[in-house]
Amino acid sequence: PERFRNMQLQEEFDTYDHDAHLFVKLQFLKKRSKIIEIVAAKDIIFALAHSGLCAAFSRVTNKRLSFLNLSPDEVIRSLFYNKNNDSLITVSVYASDHFSTLKCRTTPIEYIRRDQLDAGFPLFESESLKWPGFVEFDDVNGKVLTYSAQDGPGIMLLIYDRTPSYVPLKILSIEDGKPLKLFKHLLHRGKKIDFIEQFNEKLLVKQEDENLQILDVRSSELIEISIEKFMTPSAFIFLYENNLFLTFRNRTVAVWNFRGELVTSFEDHLLWHQDCSTNNIYITTDQDLIISYCKSDAAADDGTASSIGSINMSDIMTGKCIAKIAANDPALSIAPRKNGSPSIWSSIPEALEDVTALFYDEDRNEIYTGNSQGLVHVWSS
Repeated sequence: PERFRNMQLQEEFDTYDHDAHLFVKLQFLKKRSKIIEIVAAKDIIFALAHSGLCAAFSRVTNKRLSFLNLSPDEVIRSLFYNKNNDSLITVSVYASDHFSTLKCRTTPIEYIRRDQLDAGFPLFESESLKWPGFVEFDDVNGKVLTYSAQDGPGIMLLIYDRTPSYVPLKILSIEDGKPLKLFKHLLHRGKKIDFIEQFNEKLLVKQEDENLQILDVRSSELIEISIEKFMTPSAFIFLYENNLFLTFRNRTVAVWNFRGELVTSFEDHLLWHQDCSTNNIYITTDQDLIISYCKSDAAADDGTASSIGSINMSDIMTGKCIAKIAANDPALSIAPRKNGSPSIWSSIPEALEDVTALFYDEDRNEIYTGNSQGLVHVWSS
């Protein structure tokens, strides 16, 4: 579509800082490190490096606003933008307790813009989020699920240890935690469970070398999909708007419905990364487009496979690739510098090499990519 036409490389930001030693004390926070997550909100780009250093950049001034690491021994593990109150939640661990406890903090975007990071405040202090505890953010229901290993869980589907012939399951209300249903799902003896996934009232169960089972927990209707047709994926994304789900397997993406029918396979959307981190994939709010870092058609000059990928935008319902940002596109260029702002050091092929994180800002119609060098690139028209 029109919105991806004439995209150019507009800006380059660097999460690495020569002066990092002045404000962090952990040696690994001072090193150049790949970007593992990008989140953007209200003209600010947040880029989290694998080291645990997180930088905020302004798209208004195109300068770095701050690092979000408040204490010198803080290692930020993940980010979540809470659109309900326009704030950024960081999940961190600290050297002072041997990185054993997750601590969550929320900071209004407005305060980050003004570099008043100490205006944020801690969340879930009553929870002991020591390993194997965890915190999950549920964007669809506007809820946060915390699992305190000491107190036991409060999530929607509880999966208990299996017996040889069944697995006990309990479904809870996400609003008040009341049990809605307790049941046993029969298993094939001696076969390991590949996955159990729950999506609204549907339960997907797959055992090794067995058919996929889709169980409606309200009606108890059971559908089976043959192993030839449905092989175990490495990851799922549920599409709440369309009542469909995406599967990722061997770099390929497919769309299924809950009758076990293949809805879409993609014509030009071979993912770059084998392991399918969802930080390299963006699905639009309307769930009509998927934007990913993909294998490029182009081979290197010596005929070997190129180390440079492309950013492909595909229609989720038709599987067609509707646009791409590719190094071999003669129309793709670096935008001219405005009022002497800092230059972009990377070439376009370098900016599309080894991309490790991707985000699409729907409000600004800009794609942000991060790479193994700790650089963030802005693509827009």
